[in-house]
Amino acid sequence: MRPYIFSFLFATLLFTGCENFIDVNDNPNSPTKVDESLLLAPLCYQIAHNVTGGNGTLFVNYYMQNIALNQTTPNHGTYLLVPSDLNGPWTSLYATVLKNLNILRQQAEEQQNFNYVGIAKILTAYSLGIGTSFWGDIPYSESLLGEGNFNPKYDSQESVYQAIQQLLDEGIADIGRNTGLTPGNDDFFFGGNMQNWVKTANTLKARFSIHLTNAPGYDAAQQATQALQALANGYDSNSENMEFDYPGGAGTQSRWFTRMLPIETIVLAANAVDTLVSREDPRLPLLVAPAKSDGEYRGRPLGQQGIGSLESYSILGNYYGGEAASLHLLTYSEALFIKAEATLIVSGYEAAEPIFREAILTNMEQVGLSRDNAAVQAYLSSRLPLTAGNALQRIMEDKKIANFLSAENFNDWRRTGFPAMEKVQNALSDIPRRLIYPLIEVSTNPQPQHSATLTDRVWWDQP
Repeated sequence: MRPYIFSFLFATLLFTGCENFIDVNDNPNSPTKVDESLLLAPLCYQIAHNVTGGNGTLFVNYYMQNIALNQTTPNHGTYLLVPSDLNGPWTSLYATVLKNLNILRQQAEEQQNFNYVGIAKILTAYSLGIGTSFWGDIPYSESLLGEGNFNPKYDSQESVYQAIQQLLDEGIADIGRNTGLTPGNDDFFFGGNMQNWVKTANTLKARFSIHLTNAPGYDAAQQATQALQALANGYDSNSENMEFDYPGGAGTQSRWFTRMLPIETIVLAANAVDTLVSREDPRLPLLVAPAKSDGEYRGRPLGQQGIGSLESYSILGNYYGGEAASLHLLTYSEALFIKAEATLIVSGYEAAEPIFREAILTNMEQVGLSRDNAAVQAYLSSRLPLTAGNALQRIMEDKKIANFLSAENFNDWRRTGFPAMEKVQNALSDIPRRLIYPLIEVSTNPQPQHSATLTDRVWWDQP
């Protein structure tokens, strides 16, 4: 755990002040500016806890058959979703995170603290990327770039992706100015290591480039080449991973600890657990806790009617589900899987194989296993060699495990069709391909895009 992690309670109280900051007037007893350090710290928490780990990500983990509700059907796991379910994720993204990132950026620009400007732009790009992957067209130019518009139009997803890449390029350039204050303990991701922020921006450029391999009017080889160019300046070790470390203990538990039993009636899905068991994956005991009833690794079938004994199902193991488990926003292993896919597109499966191999080993090391472990080597042998027929499937299947619980898995499945899945029992529709728009938007800012259903495709999601 990084030594500069904060007090959860302190940051929560601090962020309440930041939210109020948006609405203050010129009362001399109410300051109209807050130091950049006091803005960045709670924003790091909110981006991790309520954007990366928020309910939007929770819903897509049902769709990716990683988690299941131990409740009667219909439920979220059988694709029951109503607009009010999305109010929280939308509010966290816009009112809490993006608006305050805009304030941080503007204030840091005024003070010429360009390290903070760069961080604000990188985190804005990251957050916009999550929003547009969930909803497709979203507000940007009239909500963040415009002033005082409470009914902003929705920008096309293509234009949002262009803005994301521009923000990342500008963020890298701003950090390169090397002027003004440098963050310290207020930077809960990297502790003020600006080189890691540059590597994060480049790795994100690769993530968002690979998203568009099947987008209308875009060339897969060109997108893959752009991803490889960005990765040349991206992460090159697990020590650079962008993660949020929770202190643990009462009131400071990790996001996924609070999602699972005994706090909520969410357990792991049979699909996810059975995959790890059937492949004899050595990560199994780290990712999955055995059922308390009999010590077996057992997930709940999604869509199953009736309620089972809670102790008869597996929940998350300590690596993701412990009280002080870290929440992973971007990792070196993800970067390597992107590199493997991009290399496959540009140079073929033989060139992609050693990168795929290294991606698996890197994730094994990330969770605490030695690459020389016999079980690790046996698993690796079972996944090799790559062939023209299996390469993309194997890369995506193993990327899903390395990116366990990440919303990126939903993006990858929509782009590639892997891992292959069937809709669950008692499903209300085909497998969803997006989130619907929230009630707060539908009722106060009507837009043509609001007619989208769960099974409609976003712009880049082409058959």
